[in-house]
Amino acid sequence: MPVEVILPKVDMDMATGRISRWYVDEGAMVKKGDLLFEIETDKAAMEIDAPASGIIREISGKEGVDIPVGEAVAWIYAEGEAGKPVKDAPVEAKAAPEVVPAVPVPAAPSALADVSPAKPASNALSNGTRATPLARRLAAEAGLKLDAIVGSGPRGRVMRKDVETAIALPKLEAPAPAKPAPTVSRPPASSQPRSAPQRSAGAAPLNFAWLRQGEGRPIVLIHGFGADLNSWRPMLAAGPVDAPLLALDLPGHGASPRQTPADLDAIACDVEATLTALDVGPLLLVGHSFGAAVAATVAARGHADVRALALIAPAGLGPEINGAFLQGFVRARSEASLMPWLRQLVSDEQVLSKPFVNATLAQATDIELRTSQAEISDRFFADGTQTFDIRGLLAALRIPVRVIVGANDRIIPASQSQGLPGEVALHVFPATGHMPQVERREQVLKILLEMVRA
Repeated sequence: MPVEVILPKVDMDMATGRISRWYVDEGAMVKKGDLLFEIETDKAAMEIDAPASGIIREISGKEGVDIPVGEAVAWIYAEGEAGKPVKDAPVEAKAAPEVVPAVPVPAAPSALADVSPAKPASNALSNGTRATPLARRLAAEAGLKLDAIVGSGPRGRVMRKDVETAIALPKLEAPAPAKPAPTVSRPPASSQPRSAPQRSAGAAPLNFAWLRQGEGRPIVLIHGFGADLNSWRPMLAAGPVDAPLLALDLPGHGASPRQTPADLDAIACDVEATLTALDVGPLLLVGHSFGAAVAATVAARGHADVRALALIAPAGLGPEINGAFLQGFVRARSEASLMPWLRQLVSDEQVLSKPFVNATLAQATDIELRTSQAEISDRFFADGTQTFDIRGLLAALRIPVRVIVGANDRIIPASQSQGLPGEVALHVFPATGHMPQVERREQVLKILLEMVRA
């Protein structure tokens, strides 16, 4: 049976919503938990995941149009599954019932949009390059030619990530222009407590995504151990964000290179290389857990123009960490074995949404990914101990720093945040676990926006 994809209710007062963009095309193969589309409401924007694996068909939800909550916007069919019966199909389709056999044969345009001559011209350029609408828009904004980009989608279609990679790579690989390098303002020398050499030879660009476009100083987000850049999306549903938001995947996480960095400086080098490639200027740097230790290292090195630092449930303030969680999390391969560890992350397990669980489970089944993360855990949390310390880095910084922790954190004790330098602002949320950005997303987002506007 095909699975219905509906427009969900993501806000208590929501009666209708608008699809601002589709991340997949008609006929694309999707996995459960993959991003399908983004909803915009009066209060927030949220990306919606696939409820099942299969082939996306009959996309009826148009971008930029008000759609009632609960209305079907697409269907997901199992591979080789016949099209929806005529009685269930829209009225205009009854004259041409859809039948999709296991091998391609001539069919109604709505069934095999990828091979039908009736496919709208907007999904390909006149030179034959296939691309999603979002990829075309991003390429046009960046001044890139689509026919010069290698597509990773079905039949070589250029996807969003392909364009984003192409945007980053030329800046990393192209020789420096003849004109003098632009002057970039840096924090005073006193805020750079140690001089770490640029390790350009070993630095590598990380996977990234602009979660929000906007004006003003950008906010750069670095996730924690075992997560990826998508872990920030629930926080963004808490309200509108007018600042640009850039999220990165750490090495060995998400779609970044699956390598085991030697130390925090090596990861910081990769972060700096990515920020340089994207030409990100003065910024607010935000890190969660292990990502907070990385963020503190980046700020202390002084190579990136970090103007303020926010650390959420930061690692590196003491030796103790929940070693059983680290081992159990990287070993879990099924929902039954994963859920007990996910519950350790929060005080209220009701905040563990189904899309969040599905996305984490999809990563758990990626053996190569989890193997890489197990090696990272062994290196940075050997024998269930935090083997690095960022307290000295924070004491030497001369930029605004805020630390945000949950009083009921079962991964890193909240008590480790005590005794920080007096100029570091500390926010402790009661009845909150290791992920304040999820359990107290409105308050955390408010803090970050206050920092970026200051």
